[in-house]
Amino acid sequence: QVQLVESGGGLVQAGGSLRLSCAASARTFTRYSVGWFRQAPGKEREFAASISWGGGITYYADYADSVKGRFTISRDNAKNTVYLQMNSLKPEDTAVYYCAAGAIATMDRTRGRSYEYWGQGTQVTVSS
Repeated sequence: QVQLVESGGGLVQAGGSLRLSCAASARTFTRYSVGWFRQAPGKEREFAASISWGGGITYYADYADSVKGRFTISRDNAKNTVYLQMNSLKPEDTAVYYCAAGAIATMDRTRGRSYEYWGQGTQVTVSS
């Protein structure tokens, strides 16, 4: 069993930055891929970024108004932690951000149902 705890959310002005952290309770976390998802009010949850268990493969959402080019996912397995550095934040980035972990096939990394473990989420609010 892996417990995930997100932190680092808050209120920031447009153009600002935040760094989210996802801390895991178990060393087995280092065997899992990790994804960041977000859910804005009234919208479905959407994929933002993922990172492979070793950190060598990262992938970012590439849809309209997506995070690619502005967000960076990284991990420190020695600390059982995955990070999401968010720069040039926009009001449309306002959402609850969740991290998730699991043994994910590359083709499934954008699908929330593929992940076994989820954190409770952290609120990010970007003011205009």
